[in-house]
This record gives sequence, structure tokens and C-alpha cells, in this order.
Amino acid sequence: MKRIASFCVDHTKLLPGIYVSRIDGDIITYDIRMKKPNTPPFLSNGALHTIEHLFATFARNSEYADRVIYFGPMGCRTGFYFLLRNVDRSEAVRLINHLFRKIADYEGPIPGAAAAECGNYREHDLVGAKQEAKAFLPVIQDWNESKLRYQN
Repeated sequence: MKRIASFCVDHTKLLPGIYVSRIDGDIITYDIRMKKPNTPPFLSNGALHTIEHLFATFARNSEYADRVIYFGPMGCRTGFYFLLRNVDRSEAVRLINHLFRKIADYEGPIPGAAAAECGNYREHDLVGAKQEAKAFLPVIQDWNESKLRYQN
């Protein structure tokens, strides 16, 4: 079987940051790597879940709403995939920075965290999500288009 693109990245060398994972026509998949692979602690399920709800909600309510394809967690709990259509890479980095700042500063109810809206609505951690976002911001604050390539 053909290996998928993400399995071709050397996870022993991968550091936290933002990377272009793949390009499919006008859609770019960004690897938002918050944790160093294979190096605990990983994102807790509650924090991961809350970041997913907040980031997706904020992204789909941003000026880029009609170009957001998907945002979701990696099963390894080291980060997220963010798919955007027709967004300049430098704009995408600015957007990601902006959204993590919004998460770090967020006060209020978690969007979509009710039984009728979410399949695991009880497993959220707003405090943890905010802490993880705050910890990630210094990593990406000076990120730019030249840093988006995996270093293998």
C-alpha cells in the first residue's frame, strides 16, 4: 500500500510549529503541531476537544469563513490539521496566530458543548485549552512562510 503523506514525515525530527502538510489543488492542509511527537505530555483529551470547538468556531466566523474546509485533531494528540482553500500562506499563518490568541484569551461558554450539539460534550477543559494555546503562541509568534516546510 502507498504510505500517506503524514507518515512520510520523520516524526523523530518534527518540532512544534506550523507546516504545510499537503496541497490538493487550491486546498492547503496545515499541520499545526503543538507538541513534539513521541514526547509526553501530549494534549489532554479535554483540552484538545475544547481547542477543536473554539478554533473551528472562531475560524468559521472569521473573514475566511467561506474558505475554511476543516479543522480537527490528530489522533496522536500532538496537534491539529487545518484545511483552507485559496488563502495565501502568510495570511494562513496570521490567521492561526490570531485564533490561538483568541483561544488563550477566551472567557465564556464553550461553543457546541451541549448534549444535542456534541457527541462527547462532557469531556472539555477550557482552562487546559487556554493554557495550551498560551504555551503555543511563543512558538508561532514569529512564524512565517519560509518556516512552513518540514525539516527532514
